[in-house]
Amino acid sequence: MLAAGLAAGAAWGKEADGSGGGAGLADLFDALRQAEGPAAEQIAEKIREEWARSGSPAMDYLLERGYKALEDFDPALAVEHFTAVIDHAPEFAEGWHGRATAYFRQARYGESLDDIRMALALNPRHFGALTGLAVMLEELGYDQPALRAWRAVAEIYPAQEGAAEAIARLSNRVEGTAL
Repeated sequence: MLAAGLAAGAAWGKEADGSGGGAGLADLFDALRQAEGPAAEQIAEKIREEWARSGSPAMDYLLERGYKALEDFDPALAVEHFTAVIDHAPEFAEGWHGRATAYFRQARYGESLDDIRMALALNPRHFGALTGLAVMLEELGYDQPALRAWRAVAEIYPAQEGAAEAIARLSNRVEGTAL
């Protein structure tokens, strides 16, 4: 299953955002690459809001219920809500990303990696899915792929909390330090 998760890396270089937001999202991504601190987080939040719009009030409601279940520390219920989203809107990347997060919180890493792969196939610039992939790979001891994932996050969202530190830490482990 790890191989399936790592296959998501093939999508990292693509420029499509997979969410149908058009020029508005492209402008937000350009701004995100330049922004720092609170301004970067505000832009990232606007992107997340765009990603959370499926075009269907019912799917948006199920997605909200899934994230509410995660907030309430009920990942099993979250899986149910996100699975319903995926069943009815399999092209909606946020359903896959939400379920990947819920699976991760249940330590169901193989299933989480599979869903991250799907989220990234639908939305290659999904910095949340890439961050989740990076964290999971590092936790599982796959430092080189984790470093690649963190670098992909930093290309999209340079101010992502923890990205620079993770890149430095993993670079030392993977590439060593110059003498």
